[in-house]
Amino acid sequence: MLLTVLYVLQALISIRLIVVVLLQPSAGEGLGSIGGGSQLFARKKGSVELLEKATKILATGLMVLSVLIVVIL
Repeated sequence: MLLTVLYVLQALISIRLIVVVLLQPSAGEGLGSIGGGSQLFARKKGSVELLEKATKILATGLMVLSVLIVVIL
């Protein structure tokens, strides 16, 4: 029963992580950052900061949940 709940939670977190990553705008730098075209000190918009924070939280949650499932098995 507990394992089923953890699997469902893992699926929901992974779907949300995919959606959050797809919503982020592309950096657009690529190899241009090698030649000095990088914008190191560019200020990020509020929505980009929120998406990056959500990505970090969801990715950490997914890793912790995955380790927890392996330990339970």
